Amino acid sequence: MTNGQILALWSAPRCRSTAFFRMMLERGDFQAIHEPFSNLVEFGTVTVAGRSITGQDELLSRLRELADTRPVFFKDTTDERYPAVLADAGFLGRDAVHTFLIRTPQETIASYARLNPAVRTDQIGFEHQLEIFEAVRTATGRAPFVMTAEQLLADPAGTVRAFCAAVGIDFRPAALSWQPGHRPEWGPSQRWHEEVSRTSGFDGGPVNSGAGSVAGDPRLSAILDYQWPFYQRLLEHTVRA
Repeated sequence: MTNGQILALWSAPRCRSTAFFRMMLERGDFQAIHEPFSNLVEFGTVTVAGRSITGQDELLSRLRELADTRPVFFKDTTDERYPAVLADAGFLGRDAVHTFLIRTPQETIASYARLNPAVRTDQIGFEHQLEIFEAVRTATGRAPFVMTAEQLLADPAGTVRAFCAAVGIDFRPAALSWQPGHRPEWGPSQRWHEEVSRTSGFDGGPVNSGAGSVAGDPRLSAILDYQWPFYQRLLEHTVRA
C-alpha cells in the first residue's frame, strides 16, 4: 500500500481483532489506530494522532489526512453502527481497503456476555458488519476479504499471509509474535483487552469459550437466532488460507 491509502479491519466484537491489531502494530509500517469509530460513538470523543475528534465525518477526514503522510491501519468493532461510513462512497471504495473478521456467534455472544451481562442484540454486531460489507461490495464491485477467528487460531501464518496478499502488502512472519502487556492504544477500553494483553501470539487466550452456555440462556439464544443469518452471509465469503 502507498501513502494516501487506508486499511480497515471491521470485526464483530470479541473476534480476536485486538490480537490482529497487535500483529499490525508489530509490523511497524502502518500508523495503527485502535477502534476510533466505536470509541467515538461510545464516549462522544476520540483522540486520533493527538487531535480530539467529536464527529464521524471529522474522523473520516482525519484518517484521510494521516494517510497522506503514511499508510493507516485501523481496526474497529461493529457493536455500534456508523452512518457516516455508510454514506461515504469514496471511503468505501477508492480511499480505503476494507477487510472483515468474524467468529462463531455462540463464542462471540458468550465472550461478550462475560464482560457485559446486559448485552443487547445489536451489540453482537454481525448485522452492522454485513451492512458495511455490502456497502463496500457495492462501491468496489467485488466482495472484500473475510477471515475467521478460527482460521487465525488454527493457522496464523497462512491466514495472515492470505490477508496480506488480498490487501497488497508484504507478509512479515516476525509480526506473528509480540511481547505480552497492555498497550496505550487500547485507552478507555482496557478491560475488554485483558486476555490479549497476556498473549504473545494468536494461539493465546482461554481454551473454554463458554459457547455452550448460550443455548441454555433464553435471552442469549434469542440474540443468537437474530444474528445468525448475518453471520452466515459473511461466512459464505470467507477466503481459505
